[in-house]
Amino acid sequence: MKDKTHPEYKETTIACVCGEVIHTRSTKQNIHVDICSKCHPFFTGKQKLIDSAGRVEKFAKRYAGKVKPKAAKDAAVPEAPEEEKKPE
Repeated sequence: MKDKTHPEYKETTIACVCGEVIHTRSTKQNIHVDICSKCHPFFTGKQKLIDSAGRVEKFAKRYAGKVKPKAAKDAAVPEAPEEEKKPE
């Protein structure tokens, strides 16, 4: 094998925003992540609803007056005529 073709594989730490620190080995040093297995909803079983920057409210505000509601069909639905009964 040729020398110096592979990157150095060093001890490193992975730090999550929640405070979890994982010690492992990698070619990169001091990795920072937003979500880890300790705080991810899939692993914890708890649902976190994150509405970053109020996107839902922004969308509702932006398109509130632009969409016209569809014309409602007549409230009274005409009844189907009953079948004529033939005398036997």
